[in-house]
Amino acid sequence: MPKTRVIATQDETKPALREHILNIADELFYRQGIRATGVDTIIAKSGVAKTTLYRYFPSKDDLVVAYLEQRNQRFWELMEVEIAKHPHQPREQLLAVFKWLDELLAKPDCLGCPFLIATAEYAELDYPGHQVAIAHKEAVRDRLIQLAENAGVSNPGELAANLLLLIDGAFAQRRLFGQVAEVSLEKVAAMLIDAYLS
Repeated sequence: MPKTRVIATQDETKPALREHILNIADELFYRQGIRATGVDTIIAKSGVAKTTLYRYFPSKDDLVVAYLEQRNQRFWELMEVEIAKHPHQPREQLLAVFKWLDELLAKPDCLGCPFLIATAEYAELDYPGHQVAIAHKEAVRDRLIQLAENAGVSNPGELAANLLLLIDGAFAQRRLFGQVAEVSLEKVAAMLIDAYLS
């Protein structure tokens, strides 16, 4: 099959070309793995010149960081929409996170958590992509603490740590087995939340 090239026109914006490259990298990194996906594969699939890719992403590490940052942004946009559906209902806001995750994990194109996948491939704590993953998980924990505080639970930090373990365990199971066991995260989260409310 002949390689295609993306021909940039005068009016084509730089962000659009950068986004095109990043979207191709996103698909390949998530489905095939970061280490297994070479820059040449991304170039071939995206149809851009090597110099074009390196103009936007000077190294593969830069591309990995951009991929994870994009995934992070998408995660927050989707999760906050679900939380916002329950104004002034803090317990329901917490549960909305897990109802959304149940739906997300059931989708055929969900292969697990991209941040956990990245850290499994790059275990070095100082690797730039690993640092993005840590920041993401810390931010999720902090948001869960905030929601737990709003709900008036007895120990918001401890509950949030348990809820984050629940989330990561479900994502790991999805990646490992290709599915999540017949368990409702929303139901388990409700039991945990109610235990800290009593």
